[in-house]
Amino acid sequence: MDILIYGGGAVGLGIASCLVRPENRIDIIARAETAAALREAGLVRTGIFGDARAEPGSFGCFTTLDRTAGPYDFILVCTKSFDSALTAKDLAEHRDRIGENTRLVLFQNGWGNAEFFRAHFEQQRVYSARVITGFRRPRPHEVEITVHADAIHIGSLFAGNLAAVEPLARAIREGGIPCETTDSIEKDLWAKMLYNCALNPLGAILGVPYGALAEQPSTKTLMDRIAEEVFAVMTAAGHQTHWRKPAEFLDAFYDRLVPDTAEHKSSMLQDIAAGKRTEIDALNGAVIALSQEHGLATPYNLAVYHLIRFLESTHAK
Repeated sequence: MDILIYGGGAVGLGIASCLVRPENRIDIIARAETAAALREAGLVRTGIFGDARAEPGSFGCFTTLDRTAGPYDFILVCTKSFDSALTAKDLAEHRDRIGENTRLVLFQNGWGNAEFFRAHFEQQRVYSARVITGFRRPRPHEVEITVHADAIHIGSLFAGNLAAVEPLARAIREGGIPCETTDSIEKDLWAKMLYNCALNPLGAILGVPYGALAEQPSTKTLMDRIAEEVFAVMTAAGHQTHWRKPAEFLDAFYDRLVPDTAEHKSSMLQDIAAGKRTEIDALNGAVIALSQEHGLATPYNLAVYHLIRFLESTHAK
């Protein structure tokens, strides 16, 4: 397969580590520092799924699409959610290097990313991936897999053909990370929204891993209220997840989801610590935007949203 990974952060490199094999042609679009490190030292993966290494020269690494040589079977979008609009525009402006039948698979956090890509490409070519695996990048060319709650799921919000992305799911799975296709990707994405909206901002505000938030009644109460608001907004907007009621989700949340990722420090906490912009707009911010469309109040989501905005402004580098 010919695969372009657009975004050389922790998630992009983690997925790339599964795909760099002789039978695949892999190109990565990354920032200059990351691209230079990958060209010099190759790609290294460590962590719970074992070690893997891709030697320099076994994959392509570029800072711009202008130097790539498509067409590609798949483009895996692994950028931050706030870069979705620019990424979709960049890809659309380089159609000659992409291919008429290329599938785009969005390995991104939050809700609403697919809309940016369907504005430029036929919606049946746009797929979404649900990832509940923790990736950390200790060095520009190295990624560590820290926690894993469930297999990566790949599916379509627009009735796209799942058989078209099965080779990609199989390749990721064979490369070391569980991955499968699903016809319930909307439910998966909203399950992750419930999970991320409750954990990420509070973990970033308080500077603690996920597990610590479930240990105290005070933070459990806050997460309960955030999840209840997200569930109400999701339902009002006509979306669904795997649980019928907030209480059913919260049972699974505290019994399985948080314990499985208890030691993980969210990407939002890592972004705040690094003085970077967070993905709050695609998480609690997306919930707030939908709540306003449907006349619902979301005071707990609003509170953590504005606290993250404060931290972004005071930690900016």
